[in-house]
Amino acid sequence: MRGGLLTEVVVSLGLVMLAATVVLASLLLQHNEARLRDLLGRALLAEARALPEQDRSLIPGTAWWRVGAKGAAESIGTSRERIDATTEKLADDARASGTSLVRPGAPWEAIRFATPAPGGEVVVARLPADASLRLRAAPLALVAALLALDVVVFTAFGASLLRRRVVAPLERLAAAARSLGEGGFETRLPVEGPREAAEVAAAFNAMSEALERRTLALEKAVADLRDVNAELRVARSGLDRAQRLAAVGRLAAGVAHEVGNPLAALLAFLGVAQRDTGMGDDTRTHLARAAQQGERVRRILRQLLEFSRPPRMESVPVDVAALAEEAIALVRAQRRYASVEFAVLREGEPPVGRGDPGAVAQILLNLLLNAADAVTSCEPGAGVVQLRVRGAPFAVRSGESREEAAARGEADAVECVVADQGSGIAPEDAERLFDPFFTTKPAGEGTGLGLANSLRLAEELSGALELVEPPEGFRTAFCLRLQAAVRTASGFAVRKELRGEAASGEPATQGKTNV
Repeated sequence: MRGGLLTEVVVSLGLVMLAATVVLASLLLQHNEARLRDLLGRALLAEARALPEQDRSLIPGTAWWRVGAKGAAESIGTSRERIDATTEKLADDARASGTSLVRPGAPWEAIRFATPAPGGEVVVARLPADASLRLRAAPLALVAALLALDVVVFTAFGASLLRRRVVAPLERLAAAARSLGEGGFETRLPVEGPREAAEVAAAFNAMSEALERRTLALEKAVADLRDVNAELRVARSGLDRAQRLAAVGRLAAGVAHEVGNPLAALLAFLGVAQRDTGMGDDTRTHLARAAQQGERVRRILRQLLEFSRPPRMESVPVDVAALAEEAIALVRAQRRYASVEFAVLREGEPPVGRGDPGAVAQILLNLLLNAADAVTSCEPGAGVVQLRVRGAPFAVRSGESREEAAARGEADAVECVVADQGSGIAPEDAERLFDPFFTTKPAGEGTGLGLANSLRLAEELSGALELVEPPEGFRTAFCLRLQAAVRTASGFAVRKELRGEAASGEPATQGKTNV
């Protein structure tokens, strides 16, 4: 594990300060030794000159000797200690130099003194060992205290200064860099402190701003790319559908041309044959069934022709709720749907749509018939078909639900959702529901053109028809969405006009629309 910068620099500074303090202490000790030698030499010299008359030594326990020219040592005073070799050597040095000498030695060693005397003699003295330590204790303690104080003060001051000026800015920089790496592009450092630290903080802030701008630009580019890809997929799907519809149109035109006329002749001959009074009942029944199947083929051909030739659409205000109620009345009247319960729900005051009333009625009728067939084909053959009319946004933003878009502004479209409690749509069939000739009904019961024709009509009305998530309790739901005739409160006036009332409340002239 790497050590911190603060520890490393403080330890280095402490060692430097310790070395400098040791040098200073050695100089102080040398100076103290010189002064001690000078003062002690003078005192001992004065004491040596007073011997033997002086009865008391300056320092108790001091031993004195007189060393003759031939090296014989004689004790002076009351001390009867024998002279040691080191003291004799000092006496020889003093005799040779002719000057007084003081040898302090180490703090734990005795201090020795020698001074030449008349007649070639040398007077020497040896102080007690503890006296040497006592004389040097105070200077040594002072130097040790100074050494410790210097190291502590310098280290604390250096650590505080280094922490405030170097380590703290680096820690803030490291924390900001980690935050930037995690996506916090709003992180900024205070531009303060020494010039270098302020320049680093300013450079980091500039880098953060640049990264934030580039990231936002990149996110916008990715979002735009997603939108473009979605539009391309929609356009491609529309192009594929258009190509299929074009192929179906050409096929329908050819079938109508080649099959229509012979089929009309065949039905005419069947009608003539049915009028023959001489045929039996079985033969008449068979001819009637053949005529029914021929009529079914002619209806399919008619749907193909309608699918291949877009009708002329009107663009007028349409009360979708009223058309829905009319379509339900037509379906409810059929005996095979007697067990189906139909319900019309209006959410609030749905806006008035814009389109062709006949086309809208045809789309709703196809959706209701498919829903009713889905309910009756399931056990027990009974259920609910719900038709819900409400205001809704016509277009939503990418990644936004219709509920969120509706909460964002007023409804600019009317939405009609037809839901049933049938068997539902298999996931693998959902993509093919609007393809021509694709049907989920049993063979012989569906042509596969109902939803395809309804989708074409919805697109001709500048609207949309799609399979949506069913409400709770239902299995399948289709949504027809038309643009609103108006997008303001004046839409209520249009609705009153459709119902036969002018905006002022007076009856208005009504026109009939054949559905």
